[in-house]
Order: sequence, then C-alpha cells, then structure tokens
Amino acid sequence: MSSITIGLMLIGVLFLLVLLGMRIAVALLTVAFAGVWILRGNFDLAMRLMSISAYNGVANYLFATIPLFVLMGHLVSISNVGKDTFDVAEALLRRLLGGLGIATVAANTVFAAVTGVSIASAAVFTKVAVPEMTRHGYRPAFAAGTVAGSSVLGMLIPPSLLLIIYGVLAEQSIGRMFIAGLVPGALLALGFVLIIMLMARFLPHLVFTSEHLQRSSADLHALPKMKLPEVLRKLVPIVILVVFVLGGLYSGFFTPTEAGGVGAFAALLIAVARRSLDLKKWWAVLTQTGTISVGILILLVAAGFYSQMLAVAGIPTAIGHFVQGSGLGAAGFLIVYVLLVLLLGMILDSSSILLIVVPIAAPIAQGLGFDLIHFGIITVIAVEVGLLTPPFGISIFTVHSALGDGKTRLEAIFAGALPFVGVMLAVLIIIAAVPQLIIG
Repeated sequence: MSSITIGLMLIGVLFLLVLLGMRIAVALLTVAFAGVWILRGNFDLAMRLMSISAYNGVANYLFATIPLFVLMGHLVSISNVGKDTFDVAEALLRRLLGGLGIATVAANTVFAAVTGVSIASAAVFTKVAVPEMTRHGYRPAFAAGTVAGSSVLGMLIPPSLLLIIYGVLAEQSIGRMFIAGLVPGALLALGFVLIIMLMARFLPHLVFTSEHLQRSSADLHALPKMKLPEVLRKLVPIVILVVFVLGGLYSGFFTPTEAGGVGAFAALLIAVARRSLDLKKWWAVLTQTGTISVGILILLVAAGFYSQMLAVAGIPTAIGHFVQGSGLGAAGFLIVYVLLVLLLGMILDSSSILLIVVPIAAPIAQGLGFDLIHFGIITVIAVEVGLLTPPFGISIFTVHSALGDGKTRLEAIFAGALPFVGVMLAVLIIIAAVPQLIIG
C-alpha cells in the first residue's frame, strides 16, 4: 500500500473520529502519530516529531497574541462596552427604516474590532439587542437572526482568532492577515445593512410584527433622545480601544502581540474605572482566558503535527499534481475547495475546519499561484458561513441558548439568519473574483 493511500485513509479516519465525537486535538494527534509510525515504521521518530511540534508551538512568539486578545475580549464583555455601543447606535440610527437592525450590525462591527470572537458578540447582543428590537415591533426571529448574522463579523474584522489560527497554520504574517480582513469585513457589514434596509422596505412582514406595521411613524420614533455628553461617555471606552489596538497595529507602531498586550491593559483600565471588575469576576476572566488559550494552543500543536504527517505521506504534493493534471486549474480548485469548506461548516466548528483543511490546501493553493493572504480571507469567510448553517450553526445555538425564553424556535432563528448567509456568499464571490480588494 502506497504512502499516499495510507495518508488518504488516515484523513478519512480523522473525519470519522471527529464525527463520532472525539475532541479535534486528540483526533489530530492520534491520526498524526499513527500516520508517522505506520509510514516510517519507527515509533521513536513519531515521538520525536510530536515533541518537536509541541516545542515549536510553545516557543512561537506569535502564540502570545491569542491569550492577550482573548483576555481583552473578556474584559470588554464584562465592562458593558457592547451595551453602550448598541445604545449609541440605536440613538443615532433609530429613525432609519429597520434602524434597530442596522444599529445591531453597527454595534457588532465596532465590538468585533476589539474582541475578535463571534460567540462573545452573539452572547452579548442577544441580551442587549433582541429585547430592544422585539419591544419596538421587530419579529423575534428576525431580531435573533440579525444578532446571529452580524456576530460573524468578529471572525473577520481584526483582531480575529480565526485569522490568527490561519496565519499560524499557513505560516503567514498575522499583521498582514489583520490588514487584509479590513475591506472584506467592511463589505460584509455594508451588505448586512443593505439587506436589512431592503427587507424592511420591500418585505416588511418578515421584519416587523403586524402590530408594528399598523402604528404611525410618529409612534415608532417616540423614543427618548440621547444627549451628546452621554453619547461621548458611552463611546469613549470603545474609541480608546480601537485607537490603541487597531491604530497602533495598522500604523506599524505595534506588532500584533504588542497590540494585544496594549489592548488588554487598556481594557483592564476601563473595567476598573467602571467598577465592573471585582476579585470574583477577575478570577473568572483569568480562568476563562486560560481555558480558551490553552485549548487553542493544543489545537495548533496538534495541527502542526498533523501537517508534518501529511508532508511525510506526500498528500499535499500528490493532490497538487492531481489538480494540475485534472484540468481544473486554479479557479476550479478554488470552487471545489470553497464548496468543501461550506459542507464541512454544516457539521464541524470553525477551528476544526481550519485545522483539518489548511495544512492540505495551503501548499496546493500556493503551488497554483494563489496569494496565501487572499486565500486565507476566502477560507475564513467560507468557514464563517458554517456558523449560520444547520445542523451545527454554533452562532445560532449561542443566540438560542442566550435567549432562554423557549418562545423563539431554533429553526426560526436559522431562517432569520438566512439573508445574512446570502450576503456572505455574495461577498465571498466578490473577494474571490477581485483579489485587489485584499490590501494585506
């Protein structure tokens, strides 16, 4: 049996183990270890490669980026920055048709720029935006779908954990990945705003309740105005974070790791100044940060070992030669790849998809002439779609769990998020067709 056949069989075993419920890190390590042992017939070599992967993972300076941004995200969440951002957006945009939906997208966009975790955005804005939207006559399914749909911005607008993970797996600059995510993130946000306005104008029965549609416009806008001092008070913390983190990062003043450290410290000062951080909450933030960071680190170590096994088996080279000889070409490969990622998004979480496919696909894409930064943005957008598609749809489940009212059915939230899936697919096609939009 050839090494290629063994490698392909091991990839099949990996999918089977993950689908059976084994932890992705354990599955990756098990398959990689078994693969090297079988392919080389050397137990000591398999142990040595695994230890090298573990050492490289711990020693890599870029891994410090992950806990720092995770810590910043947790500190921002407990400081009610998300709620304040939504309050300001609501006050400024409420007079637009579908204004509260647009406010949710706007607030999520800003919140994404300082957290980088879509699940955190989904949890925060479910509690903040959905009650406000339903209270003002929006259909519960549309309100929940808007929160779930716009929460995926956290995985594309930097700093994003998915961009960091891809950058490490594909050995690309984290800073360039962050910068490359700017235009696609803005396009997604604008697309979400546009779809909300179009639905509110032409399909109002899908957006508003019948009682809302019967009310006069004067009743709809009878909301207390927010005065300028209050707007400034609520916006200053988020502006400080954006300026410190993104401003320093894009100006080249900070490296991604330094930006994470500065952002985490600024978020800590904001939490202390707002008196939202006691010893109990501080301990919870530290433990949650440690749990998430260690989990991601182990995943990346496992993925590094898995990549070495694939190289030993010659899988990327063999698939690359097959693609070139099949006549598919670069465009054909990209279409097949995106369809595969979209299908995987229905059954696996985002990190698992990246860990499984990037070590295989990145060398092939590079061999076909793709810029790996551009390829990474396409990958992340395709992976993000999986956050909103059944049966997995982690963002949908997060919103449903955070609602906790039992009134809004899970399938209704999936339906409410469907327009946002359409927008994401449209942006994916635009980005794939016009690589010049990627400024990384």
